[in-house]
Amino acid sequence: MAGTLFRSMFTNTLSVYTNTAKLRSLHTATVTYAARKGTREKARAKKVKVEVTKVGFIPHNQRGRDKGATKTNVSKHVDDTFKPMSKDNVYPLKYYRWVVYTAEDAVRAHQQTHHPTMYNVPDAYVFAQIEFNMAAAKKNRFMDSFTRLSLLPHLFPREEERSIMAFCKGSELIKEAMDAGASIAGGSDLIKKIQDGTIKLGDYDYVLAHPNVLTDLVPIRGLMKRRFPNVRAGTLDPNLKELVRKFSGGVQFRVLKDEHQENYGFVQVPVGRLNMDPKEVAENLEALLKDVQSARPKRDGLFITRCVLVSPPSPEKLKIDPFVYVDKTLAKEVQEDSDDEGEPVAQAATA
Repeated sequence: MAGTLFRSMFTNTLSVYTNTAKLRSLHTATVTYAARKGTREKARAKKVKVEVTKVGFIPHNQRGRDKGATKTNVSKHVDDTFKPMSKDNVYPLKYYRWVVYTAEDAVRAHQQTHHPTMYNVPDAYVFAQIEFNMAAAKKNRFMDSFTRLSLLPHLFPREEERSIMAFCKGSELIKEAMDAGASIAGGSDLIKKIQDGTIKLGDYDYVLAHPNVLTDLVPIRGLMKRRFPNVRAGTLDPNLKELVRKFSGGVQFRVLKDEHQENYGFVQVPVGRLNMDPKEVAENLEALLKDVQSARPKRDGLFITRCVLVSPPSPEKLKIDPFVYVDKTLAKEVQEDSDDEGEPVAQAATA
């Protein structure tokens, strides 16, 4: 009886142990297989070669352009003619057209905002912000940025000093040049001082000359380089007195073409101060617009697209109608005489 009981207990224990061993072996086999599979996959991934595509040299101003190619570029030319005219004095500006002022009214409005009770800058600068259509005469061509020097009829104090060297022969011409604002004027004596090193050309902002002394300047042409007086740069003229007045009291500015929108140009030029008569500021603006308009390409359509008057620190921008002073379109006679090969070259102000 005892032996039979012992044998049955031993048999049951052995069967349980055997089943447990079988279960463990199955479980561990699965884990081992999964571990081996993961290890093999990692080994295969390491063997895959990564192909590196070489990119050539990209200029700094061209980098990242492909990333932003999907972005829609908004034109900087502002046209609000589709907006309605406001019938009220107070209205949200973004829903209606800008009010167009005369130049004199715009200056008076800025004078009120700069009163001592408000901004308290009664002698602040008045700047003309002008926008351009830089399309050239040829199709799909655009004007480059250009520099000009305009002589305004009414001079006003500016925070800059200009030194001018004028070359001419004759005591009368030398006196006229000095009276007009030249820092130094002379002929052969002045040329000898430059050759000796007594006077340095780099100390002067502009170098002007009368045609009667042009042949005497040949020995120092190597020293002058690009500053050698010439008609194209506007630094050589028989009317030396007016030339000196232009470079001493004129306003120099540079019309910049937008880097991303080639048909858009912009410039900001001082045309006066608020303590001047508004009529004088308006006459300066007229002279500036006419001078800029003379640099327009020989094509139909607008060159000056918009003009506003600003006077910091006030953020107000008062719109002016520039076509009161200049023509909207180019005359047909001028268009017919235009040469496709010859683009208008702006007169550089640098001597």
